[in-house]
Amino acid sequence: DVQLQASGGGSVQAGGSLRLSCVASGFSFDEHAIGWFRQAPGKDREVVSCISETDGTTYYADSVKGRFSISADNAKPTVYLQMNSLKPGDTAVYYCNAWVNSNEYWGQGTQVTVSS
Repeated sequence: DVQLQASGGGSVQAGGSLRLSCVASGFSFDEHAIGWFRQAPGKDREVVSCISETDGTTYYADSVKGRFSISADNAKPTVYLQMNSLKPGDTAVYYCNAWVNSNEYWGQGTQVTVSS
């Protein structure tokens, strides 16, 4: 079974950092793209960043460019989201996501709270 296990959330003050981890299992990690999404209260879920495990291509939402960095360790296999210079607007539940064999999978979500 495909599983995505997200962790690493927490509460920090503005300007702080957190690193999220998404441990993947049940599929060929190095043949797919993994994404991080977030959903703030009362808002739609939005994409934050993605990485292609096949060629390392990355994508960042404009709101996080220059502050967040996505990376992957194919040996573990785990995708990381390093979040620096956090802002209160980054407060949300963060989810990792993958499409495998035309099916979409989500991790369970990890809460990130940034206080001013």
